[in-house]
Amino acid sequence: MGDPTVDGMYEDGTGLLTIGALARLTGLPVKTIRNWSDQGLLPPAARTPAGYRLYGPDAPARLEIVRSLRDLGIGLAAIRSVVDRERTVAETATQWADALDAQIRTLQLQRAVLRSVAARGSAAEELPHMTELARLSAQERRRIITDLVEDALDGVHAPAYRSGLLAATPDLPDDPTPEQIGAWIELAALVRAPELRAALRRLAEYSARTAPAAGEGAVLGETDPAGPEQAVVRVTDPAGHERAAVHEADPVGHEQAAVRVAELMRIRGEEAVAAGIAPDSPAAEPVLAELIAAWLPTQTGTPDPPAEDGPAARARLLEQLECAAEPAVERYWQLLCTVTGRPTPPRWDLAGTWTTAALRAHPRPSELDRSAFDATDPDRVLYAYEQVTRDLMALVAAVRPGDLALPTPCAGWTVRQLLDHMVWENLMATSIAEDAPRTDHTADHLGDDHLAAFADSVRAALAAFTGSGMLHRTYGPYEAPGAMIVQQVVVELLAHGWDLARATGAPTVLAPEVAEETLAAARRIYGAAPRTAGSSFAPERPAPAGASAADRLAAFLGRDPA
Repeated sequence: MGDPTVDGMYEDGTGLLTIGALARLTGLPVKTIRNWSDQGLLPPAARTPAGYRLYGPDAPARLEIVRSLRDLGIGLAAIRSVVDRERTVAETATQWADALDAQIRTLQLQRAVLRSVAARGSAAEELPHMTELARLSAQERRRIITDLVEDALDGVHAPAYRSGLLAATPDLPDDPTPEQIGAWIELAALVRAPELRAALRRLAEYSARTAPAAGEGAVLGETDPAGPEQAVVRVTDPAGHERAAVHEADPVGHEQAAVRVAELMRIRGEEAVAAGIAPDSPAAEPVLAELIAAWLPTQTGTPDPPAEDGPAARARLLEQLECAAEPAVERYWQLLCTVTGRPTPPRWDLAGTWTTAALRAHPRPSELDRSAFDATDPDRVLYAYEQVTRDLMALVAAVRPGDLALPTPCAGWTVRQLLDHMVWENLMATSIAEDAPRTDHTADHLGDDHLAAFADSVRAALAAFTGSGMLHRTYGPYEAPGAMIVQQVVVELLAHGWDLARATGAPTVLAPEVAEETLAAARRIYGAAPRTAGSSFAPERPAPAGASAADRLAAFLGRDPA
């Protein structure tokens, strides 16, 4: 028989409720109410003679409290302490909110790892290591960096440089992005690379060797206060990395000047590239003179500071830039910035490469001869470009797939590398004409069809030269004529065409209609440029009697035409 009830009330007149009545009143399943009752969350007030549970009139309200707490994810034991008034709802809510925060962080980390795995195309074998790295605590991540720094700088007396490296820790946010997780995983692999340790040691040794007497200095940097007595200087150097130093009683004005010089070097180097100024051409000299003048005051306090622009000053700046050009360290700082969510420093590779090449080519100051700028006829330059590229098109068309791996007379390049560079010359000149200089010098511009790539680049360049007014415009802060930039391209293409002809066994008599004037232009543009280790061209070679103009151009630019 069923329970003797009236509208859910037990018939004894006490107002007690059966479990079925509670289920109807609250909408909860009988099974759930029975389970919670068994867990002590809703003790029965009495039982029927047949042993069925009966609940008091407060049972519906108590069940609503239990249901609400369960919906919030709170455990049964914690709910029992609330309904039994052992703990307040506020106390329990705080405890479970903290627990949920931890769970959310875990889930966010798991999501970021999975997204990173998907983006990186990671193999199954990588998953355990990636998951382990992602789960490391902040202290464990710092330990990895500490071990790197202590090992790399062991025995080098560069305390401020060491402190600056240790101050930059890879602190992941609570909700890392897949990019941050990927950067941390790559960073954790990079710190084990011997290349990074060796590069950091070289930078530390340079810092120790060139530090001012009052502390370790830096040429290019930005300051962060580290107390009233010292300031940590995180140096953004010409390779795009941050380095670190400490200045006692920080001369803020000096450091601000260093920051301005760093930015000036980046801007001027990029402008020079955009203007098509070859680093070993006469047009590079005024750029260097401006940079040296701005840089000299930042050397105050260093050992034997140079007082004026000259071989000593240029050699020192070159040494600093070369010391900064450590790809492994650059990548280290890029990854660290990504992990921590800090803005990545501006890249210095384009400007740094140009400036170091210019310093090698111009080890001492010289006066700019503007006649190199002014003696270029735009119409003849365009005609010369058309004649040179016509002959080069025939040479390129004759290159067979098997020829691409052949060596060439040019800087140890293969035929494929040479062709890629020739395409780049056209693309770069086109981008200058369009006021959008390219920066993808290291990309593959040749693809699978070298003839199509070269032909397309020539067509694009011709359209840009004639359609943009480039031949009658000037570029850059020193107003280099666009016609001279195109003339440089003509010189480059004719010289590299000669390289291609020699590599493939083709005749080297190229563009005879314009080769003589192209040689004359090369002498005008590059005649005063030092033939140093940093120059684009080796010392001039003798040309045999009766040599063609293209052969003599090759000899002038350092090739052996014999």
